[in-house]
Amino acid sequence: MTRELTYCQKVERSIQRKYRDRLWTPFIHAIKEYELLSPGDKIAVCISGGKDSMLLAKLMQMLHRISDFPFDLVYLVMDPGYNEINRKKIESNAELLEIPITIFESNIFEVANNSDHSPCYLCARMRRGALYAKAKELGCNKIALGHHFSDVIETTLIGMFYSSQMSAMIPKLKSRNFEGMELIRPLYRVHEEDILAWKRYNELEFIQCACRFTENCTMCDNGGGGSKRQEIKNLIKRLKRDNPDIEKNIFNSLHAVDIKTFPGYKIDKEEHSFLENY
Repeated sequence: MTRELTYCQKVERSIQRKYRDRLWTPFIHAIKEYELLSPGDKIAVCISGGKDSMLLAKLMQMLHRISDFPFDLVYLVMDPGYNEINRKKIESNAELLEIPITIFESNIFEVANNSDHSPCYLCARMRRGALYAKAKELGCNKIALGHHFSDVIETTLIGMFYSSQMSAMIPKLKSRNFEGMELIRPLYRVHEEDILAWKRYNELEFIQCACRFTENCTMCDNGGGGSKRQEIKNLIKRLKRDNPDIEKNIFNSLHAVDIKTFPGYKIDKEEHSFLENY
């Protein structure tokens, strides 16, 4: 007699089988290539409630079961002031996917909402700081965020087009403000389109944009409305029609930077010129 799988088991099986090459394999590849995990780590997997962080939590949970070296996980949810619908959606999805979340509250949305200067920037910094602080309080030495392959490319182009700088999103980063803490990005090689395909296959619904400034986009697939990131997404989509490898080429270029060909560059905010070694 065949045992009926639970919904969570079906979701995990889809990762192990149908989407193994598109989700599990690049996830493991990133962890090994960038040395994201070490024996004895205690990692706070930070869950915002969106598709990326929920998939990350599930992948980390599955890896934890089969890992050949010990590490611990905390599935950390910060409520910065979600509306009731979003809060319940996060809780119900965590229960559905059998992820034992730890929730803590903050007033970050309220503080950012009352700021006249760059509320989005303020919100992002405060949320990152609050996650670091809570993770350290819980005895963690790392936080894991759900940034993926597509985020890496888009962030690079946003910096070039709108901030006049070439900067990338690296796979791991030591915190400057929380000693001994580190940020890791295990989805670094996972494409957003594959995350979306997995979500649709399992008929999952996640919150998309919980910010009070953009709550009208909460249930849309891409979020952001007319944001600069959405502009970059649309640009890449158009470029892919003529060059299907455009994303891979941009990503690979970040791993093959020839610093000698740049007229100027920065190291720890200190500016340098090619003329120094001309």
